[in-house]
Amino acid sequence: MFDEDLEPHKKKTYSDNLAINLEPLSVEELRAYKEALKGEIKRVEEDIIRKQSYNDAAASIFKS
Repeated sequence: MFDEDLEPHKKKTYSDNLAINLEPLSVEELRAYKEALKGEIKRVEEDIIRKQSYNDAAASIFKS
């Protein structure tokens, strides 16, 4: 058995995936990255709305 197997695993957060090193990026690259993130935020917001409508529809069935 390895020692790593005994240590608790650190749960990754979504922000861990977004944390990139910004230092080597130029201003233009940072702007492009910012726009890409805005696009991703829009996509997430649309998915939240879609899933919430499914939840609302399911809840209305069970309330009837």
